[in-house]
Amino acid sequence: MTAPSGRAASVGLVLGGALSVHFGSAVAALLFPRVGVPGTVTLRLAIGAVLMLLVCRPRLRGHDRADWLAVGAFGLALAGMNSVFYQAIERIPLGPAVTLEVLGPLTLSVLTARRWTAWCWAGLALAGVALLGQGGFDRLHPAGAGLALGAGALWAAYIVCSARVGGRFPRADGLALALALAALLTLPFGLADAGARLWQPGAVALGAGLALLASVLPYTLELLALRRLATSTFAVLMSLGPALAALAGWLILGQDLHPVEVLAIGLVVVASIGAVRAAGPRAGAPPDGGPTPQPGAPLSAADAPPGAPR
Repeated sequence: MTAPSGRAASVGLVLGGALSVHFGSAVAALLFPRVGVPGTVTLRLAIGAVLMLLVCRPRLRGHDRADWLAVGAFGLALAGMNSVFYQAIERIPLGPAVTLEVLGPLTLSVLTARRWTAWCWAGLALAGVALLGQGGFDRLHPAGAGLALGAGALWAAYIVCSARVGGRFPRADGLALALALAALLTLPFGLADAGARLWQPGAVALGAGLALLASVLPYTLELLALRRLATSTFAVLMSLGPALAALAGWLILGQDLHPVEVLAIGLVVVASIGAVRAAGPRAGAPPDGGPTPQPGAPLSAADAPPGAPR
């Protein structure tokens, strides 16, 4: 059993990783004026891929066609999710963007749950989104809101692909290979949009900071935390994403929110936590009649660690 001090430290690691991801998104917004959205995506994925490949050194041999198809789907989900989400936060504040995006994983949690309470939490989330609209979707920019929802759908696909790749590749090898594929897929768009601006020292420095904040640091912290923390607890903590994103947007980008938007974000956070808990097994009961889950063991595809998506 995990000691209270060890559990508290693990919770701190997860929250630190989540903060790193969302502050990384704020850094990405600072890159947009320099290299544009496609250039930012290219720098984030390319530098992140190089770092992950150097750390993981994945083996290329010994994998069958199904393994590479799983990596290919994972890479496509990564490239699409990052590209669409960054297009969204160019148009709307970071907090509301993540609030709308998290509806993707939330829907996945509801669909994989076997309890009617999960649908109640989904209703609460929809109430939060409706309340967010009361703040004015015109203020949020309709296209930006739509892109954030699209990023949420891709995030749900990412979670499913992550679970499949994780079962086929050791450690983080599958993530490193998928990240490399995502970088190759987005590179032509970044070069076409930004050109030589991609290689300017300031842009490369911000891109390296973005890659560290959005990939390397959060993944390392989450991996350390999951050695001593149940995956269900991890998923609940990750549900705080919209609130942490709003904090990052306020501190780094000066993005203020209306009180009604703050309330809407709070409702979605509560709904996400409730849906994640509803998707997990009943207290003291093993899932599907199997063994009691241990720390680090995913409860379902929806509960699988997201692996620092941005």
